[in-house]
Amino acid sequence: MRRRQFFALGLGTAALGLAGAACGTERRPTAGAVRVPFAIAPGAERWAGVTQALTRAAWQSGFMLSGRRQATTITVTGLPALAAAEIDAGPRLHETATPLVRLAGEVEAVVVPAGSPFHDFEDFGAQLLARPEETPLAGGPQGEPDHLLFGLIARGLGADARRIAYTGHAGPAEAADALRAGRAVAAAGSLRAWRAGLRKGRVRALAVSSARRVDGLDVPTLLESGVRIDFADWCAAVGPPGMPDELRATAIDMCERVAGSAPWHQACRAGGWQPIPLGGGDFEQWLASETARTRAVLRDLGLIDTPGTT
Repeated sequence: MRRRQFFALGLGTAALGLAGAACGTERRPTAGAVRVPFAIAPGAERWAGVTQALTRAAWQSGFMLSGRRQATTITVTGLPALAAAEIDAGPRLHETATPLVRLAGEVEAVVVPAGSPFHDFEDFGAQLLARPEETPLAGGPQGEPDHLLFGLIARGLGADARRIAYTGHAGPAEAADALRAGRAVAAAGSLRAWRAGLRKGRVRALAVSSARRVDGLDVPTLLESGVRIDFADWCAAVGPPGMPDELRATAIDMCERVAGSAPWHQACRAGGWQPIPLGGGDFEQWLASETARTRAVLRDLGLIDTPGTT
């Protein structure tokens, strides 16, 4: 199978270079702040906003981050990097980094044009199950969260995910254009990206990917719609590989405290992220399960080889 080249996670000197910039713009913490030997950096540009918010929340929570070269870099990364590693058959996230704490996630939505004949998710699911090739779908690039969500939906419905007609786009604006032009009958994407279209009545949401309904939005979850999926485009804090136990424990403690702080929750509300903190061994166990689920759905979608094939 010919592999696409995906944007992979960089945990090296590029992250170190970004760390100083992220920390240097923040105001100094209050007196009595705890000095920690860490800097925080994004694993890629897509996590720059989360990184800046986490850095600010850390300082506001009383952690004085280091600006020195020898500081240990805590990197913010997430699901797209995990999926890219699987597609490229490269080292997996837990092999290239030390898992610390899951931070937040973006709820995804399945949307259709305002005038769609699909009145609800049940209508859409019935067609996807019966005629996947005749149900054109849109979202972000192949192998990224939007595509993964449709793969999970197909799996939950009992449809053949390899047969779904999915077109990946550079961003939500292009996916919205595909809906308006009739090139797609449904699209997936972060709820944050679709809110303006929902508010203006240009699109309708059939379901959201979170386990619970989103406050202020009268849209059922996929779980309510008969598809057993709890899904988010999540991000997490990780350390360098081979992190010493004592340093790792200190990093987890700091990240857990910041992830539970009022400044972080305020940042999540402003950014449209859902706080989903999980740290230490519990996060490692969850990450192993999430890696297996991601690998399975990528295989369903035909993006990685099936066992025993080349």
